[in-house]
Amino acid sequence: MTAAPQPDTGPALEITRIFDAPRELVFAAWVEPEQLVEWSGPEGFTVPLIEGDAIPGGTWRMCMKSDEHGEVWSHGIWREVVPPERLSFTTAWETADGSAEHEMLITVTLTDLGGRTEMHFRQAVFISDESRDGHNEGWAECFDKLAVLLARANTPH
Repeated sequence: MTAAPQPDTGPALEITRIFDAPRELVFAAWVEPEQLVEWSGPEGFTVPLIEGDAIPGGTWRMCMKSDEHGEVWSHGIWREVVPPERLSFTTAWETADGSAEHEMLITVTLTDLGGRTEMHFRQAVFISDESRDGHNEGWAECFDKLAVLLARANTPH
């Protein structure tokens, strides 16, 4: 059973990025498993599995894999899915027995910039500044991959 998210006090991670793609494409990249597997893992990781339903109350589960770390699993529940402008969902790493570690809330807000999209990402609450900083590096690498995916999707064929 997943624990309730912690009160919103403590270390939080906030990242704002601008993508050269319409927000409908950015939104789709967040909710469609076939796109998520392309960008969800940091450098050195593949994502062999993402499953779930991007609907409020729907669950999701993901496996990231690397030579160094093996399989790393996480899961959560979709809280808000407001196309194409806002998403929120819980996330927790899984222990070896499949139970949840510390649960956090991720919120993604997408603002239309006339063919470009500003994405504001927030993840909280971390158990330490070190954990937040490590996630910052991982998410930055993921968002770099997302930018490449969106550039391909937004290029006329």
